[in-house]
Amino acid sequence: MSRTVLSLLVALVLAGLPQKVAGQDFVTTAMSGLPTHTMRVEYSSPSKLRAVPNYQSLRGKFLGPRLQQIESALDQNGISEDDIDALMIGWEPGDIDLYGYASGHFHKAQVANRAAAQSFTPTPISGQQAYCFSAGATGTCVVILEDSFGAFGPLSSLTTLLEAHAGEAPNLNSDQRFTRLMGDVNKDASIWGIALGRAVGDWFGAWLSSQNNLKLDWGQVFQKVDSLTYSIDAADKVNMDIKLNCATPADAATLRQVLEGVKMAQQLAWQMQNPDHANPYTAMNIDAHDTQIGLRITMDYSALTLASSVGAARN
Repeated sequence: MSRTVLSLLVALVLAGLPQKVAGQDFVTTAMSGLPTHTMRVEYSSPSKLRAVPNYQSLRGKFLGPRLQQIESALDQNGISEDDIDALMIGWEPGDIDLYGYASGHFHKAQVANRAAAQSFTPTPISGQQAYCFSAGATGTCVVILEDSFGAFGPLSSLTTLLEAHAGEAPNLNSDQRFTRLMGDVNKDASIWGIALGRAVGDWFGAWLSSQNNLKLDWGQVFQKVDSLTYSIDAADKVNMDIKLNCATPADAATLRQVLEGVKMAQQLAWQMQNPDHANPYTAMNIDAHDTQIGLRITMDYSALTLASSVGAARN
């Protein structure tokens, strides 16, 4: 996809999105517009992340490659990254295509003028006008639902997305698995997310994909894990809190042993790669209580510049 098309894509997603859908209102609205086949969600607040020390040098640690590409293209097309406030992204298990909603500070008329200048013709979809940037069911499309809200995703999933938003199909706010797990995340954090079932392995494998070249079958490792929640609080330090909910206490005990091995591998890898820097994995805390495992790690920003990732979406 060309930079011009990618820039227009993000401009359309973020069109006409003032503060009124920011924060928890945005989360509620976005969750009510995600279909129930969604098995993994991630919220991020670029407006909060921009406030951390040395954000420009650290942004690659907080954003997955696809979001980096989108935001970079947007900036090169004359629309500042500072205009993006919040994102809610959804995935299906094993699928790298993402879909979701966004809020920010863009004007609908400006985006419409840009689309017209680029000769993009809207395509009718579920009673809305969508801009699709490639042919076929997997082509990425964007719909401006109202001045304060935009939706994006491949054509193959956008129809279901819009049906959920319109109340014509079940959504994640009606899914007790997600509503229950929402209580386990710090919704004031800069980044937080939830994964269910097979999506747990997808998330964890992506987080550690470049860490010490670990060659584990993450799907097998997390086979007995029902769900995962995580939050990343970027304040004076970066604090990451992960909770894994297992099927039984025995499954939790077994998984804890595996994670202790992963911790050791991370410590050794860090020591080899960064021998002159304090090792943040030494202080990684792993505990188990009944069927739940908690994993916590805190990094200084100086250590974060050396780490491969902090758990943000890598796809």
